[in-house]
Amino acid sequence: MTSPDGAPISLGTLAGGQTMHFDFSTMSSPDRYRLMASAITPRPIAWVTSQSATGTRNAAPYSFFNMMGAAPPIVAIGMMRRPDGTHKDSAQNILDTREFVVNLVGEPDAQAMNLTCIDAPPDIDEITLAGLDTTASTAIAPPRITTAPVAMECHVYQTVEIGTTTLVIGEVLHFHVRDEFYDAATRRLDTPAMQLIGRVHGSGFYARGTDLFELNRPVWTDPA
Repeated sequence: MTSPDGAPISLGTLAGGQTMHFDFSTMSSPDRYRLMASAITPRPIAWVTSQSATGTRNAAPYSFFNMMGAAPPIVAIGMMRRPDGTHKDSAQNILDTREFVVNLVGEPDAQAMNLTCIDAPPDIDEITLAGLDTTASTAIAPPRITTAPVAMECHVYQTVEIGTTTLVIGEVLHFHVRDEFYDAATRRLDTPAMQLIGRVHGSGFYARGTDLFELNRPVWTDPA
């Protein structure tokens, strides 16, 4: 049996009914991308600001992103290369300078973030193009986006070239939070108030992080 795009499919049985099986070793990269990107959601967005070795600024969003640890404080971003195999501007800047800022995206910045997705030439400053206000970083050259609820100044910890992806592992040097989102008494952020958005699927679908529910983590108690 094959899918509409010709990929081999086998059908198995689960308690909830049937499930389709895709053999990734036989599928094209775009087909694998469509399946994974529409299943692994919502994904937080790293709105990366970087700067070339010659001083040209760049801003671009990446949703292959997450926190990977706190000792040391590590984030990871997957940056796909162009079809011809060359690095896109953000990745090239990071490889050259080993510095970048991860800005988180609140819904008020959604349109500006989307504009910075544009496939502009390397000499175009997307920060200016999108009309973004920036603030100088504390320890690195790339600026942070002033309106971002959170901005993390990062230095490259390691980069790994994996197929068509450049995996950037960054160590967070400085963590900036807008005053209205930080509770000094609890030392926690008001996450719902930040109105963060995440990437979902398709050519332009995003999710709001406002439909929440809580589960308390269970604790194992040994009766002995």
